[in-house]
Amino acid sequence: MDLERFQILLSPIGQEALQAASDLKPREQDFLANFTALSRRFAPDIARSALEIAILRREAARKFPFAERLYFTRESLEQASNWEISTYRATRYQGYLHLHDLGCSTGSDTLALAQVAPTTGIDMDPVRLAMAKANLEAMDLGQRANLIQADLTSPLPISPSPSPFYTALFFDPARRAGHRRTYSVRHYQPPLEIIEGWLPGFPALGVKISPGVDWGELRGYDAEVEFVSFNGELKEAVLWFGPFKTATRRATLLPGPHSLTSTFDSRLPIVEPQAYLYEPDPAILRAGLVAALGEQLGAAQLDADIAYLTAHTLQPTPFARSWAVEAWFPFQLKRLRTYLRERKIGRVTVKKRGSPIEPESLIGDLRLSGEAERTIFLTHLRGEPIVIVAFS
Repeated sequence: MDLERFQILLSPIGQEALQAASDLKPREQDFLANFTALSRRFAPDIARSALEIAILRREAARKFPFAERLYFTRESLEQASNWEISTYRATRYQGYLHLHDLGCSTGSDTLALAQVAPTTGIDMDPVRLAMAKANLEAMDLGQRANLIQADLTSPLPISPSPSPFYTALFFDPARRAGHRRTYSVRHYQPPLEIIEGWLPGFPALGVKISPGVDWGELRGYDAEVEFVSFNGELKEAVLWFGPFKTATRRATLLPGPHSLTSTFDSRLPIVEPQAYLYEPDPAILRAGLVAALGEQLGAAQLDADIAYLTAHTLQPTPFARSWAVEAWFPFQLKRLRTYLRERKIGRVTVKKRGSPIEPESLIGDLRLSGEAERTIFLTHLRGEPIVIVAFS
């Protein structure tokens, strides 16, 4: 969509077409049929623009509770954080007098930041900036934010902070080329290294990066690395510089927020499975905080390279799921099948770490019947394959 088409979409006839498109509850796979229907009432360009936005709004509902009021491009929606993550991240900017959203795109993070402090959004794409302006106005935040068209690879169009807690930056570089994700920080647009020119004047900086980032690429950056999961799914990572850095690594779970931090590496004892088994949240795993969580729970590991934790007593924690261990033994298919059949266990959920066995294949090989249900863990104890039978 170009700028002219978007401006027409904001006109009364464009808004009428957008409402008509939304009423169709359109999906991408039904685009042609819906476009044909809309084209009977509206000019083709208007019908197409309205339908594109209506489809994106439906898809955006999984990220934004007010998606029906917003405008997106396909790429901006794919890169946008869930609203719960954006609002959590914005809380770390409390106390600053002015914020800058670098690479603001259609403004999803600008919306969250503007609720904390007056915010300037900067992007080089005029269409995305026009959408950001419309989104801010739709959320009654037009007076809390302004937008600047600028190329971030040129000197920033803002002055250095006059005091430590006056100005803070949030930078969200593009991590997609077309519809393909870019994982290396060197291939971001702009590349991560651009912040080296910003930090002297703007030490308070947060940078959104891919949660799959190569740890080796972060060497040399004096920052806290925070991994964020939402409803148990790892969603993003953020580098926090200057006064934002309060730990070396942080794992944050949402809803909550629940955060676990560490400033040093530690080791846990290696023991046989005990009464309870813990499976840490993926943010804990990615942040390398399994040992820190184990110390908090009074737990040990089964293997130095396996992230399951085990303990004699159960401590409820938001950072891990837990199961009661019923039995464990060296993995042998026949022995496992016999154990489950004798107890009339006919339904199993198979989870694994460090095992080459495919869960679906194992379930078929077990040929079970019965009403009881268990969770089976295929893993290692001191490098040797074992199976753990457990229940919630």
